[in-house]
Amino acid sequence: MNDPRILTVRPEPGEYAWTFGGAPPVARIAPGTVLDLYTEDCFAGRVRSEKDLVSEVCEFPFLNPQTGPFHVEGAEPGDTVAVHFVSIEPARDWAASTTVPLFGALTSTHTTATLQPPLPETVWIWQLDRTRRTALFRARDNDIEIELPLDPMHGTVGVAPANLEVRSALVPDAHGGNMDTPEMRAGVTCYLGVNVEGALLSLGDGHARQGEGETCGVAVECAMNTVVIVELLKGVATPWPRIESDTHIISTGSARPLEDAFRISQLDLVRWLVRDYGFSELDAYQFATQAVESPLANVCDTNYTCVAKIRKEWLPARETHRGLHARLRETAATLQH
Repeated sequence: MNDPRILTVRPEPGEYAWTFGGAPPVARIAPGTVLDLYTEDCFAGRVRSEKDLVSEVCEFPFLNPQTGPFHVEGAEPGDTVAVHFVSIEPARDWAASTTVPLFGALTSTHTTATLQPPLPETVWIWQLDRTRRTALFRARDNDIEIELPLDPMHGTVGVAPANLEVRSALVPDAHGGNMDTPEMRAGVTCYLGVNVEGALLSLGDGHARQGEGETCGVAVECAMNTVVIVELLKGVATPWPRIESDTHIISTGSARPLEDAFRISQLDLVRWLVRDYGFSELDAYQFATQAVESPLANVCDTNYTCVAKIRKEWLPARETHRGLHARLRETAATLQH
């Protein structure tokens, strides 16, 4: 590969996108471009202490700011944009998490309405040790302290939706968006189907770590310095966001109710096995049933997201997505030396 072009983007406070679709591109990039990006946290950096309640310091719907969008030259509907995560590193030595009224999996919400008061707003500030790669949990109500390993990820990666739609950056769907899966970590390649000319790629919502399901609705939210390589697969359709790691192929599905998100991810994985690995549909259905891992991504957003993943070592030796993940890993290795 030729030496890639590197574009560095550090948005000013008024330069973030809050939607997928409907926002003008901040730059046009050629396939193969390396993006060196700063992304702000989902609170736009406004929750900085235990006294900063979301209801007081944040302005709805201006949550989950995205860096972008980027117009990928040559991208057309029916193509796939590939985003390879070279590195995802916390930009600060602290991160924030919180409960938000009428939001989360274990509380009444606007869509699951019950006759109960909202949970109280509580903020936890996590201290990040970027040298030791740890995140420190401090309990609010006693002296418990527990260190967890850093596992940086991006909760939100996506392109403009189809059919002239504009979607809030809080929503996951077929265009990607706020999927909140811990699988979106450094070393993986995310494949997104193109719906509009240029794709209009954005990303944000960095998490220092997050458990599967994001139960309370909020991860360990932090600003990130992230490097990605953006590539284009012409003539390859990707109906739902897919992720490829060194060890797994991973399908996602986003919907409500939760079982529909599960079904979408499982069906996409079956179709992936048919398209690229030589299975018939029923053989793929049977094999996936016995081999799949099905982590939850989120059970709190406007749509829920499920993941279906299979180990590559159990699959026939076939090339998927034209072998792009392996080539991008090689390029990433040159950037890190």
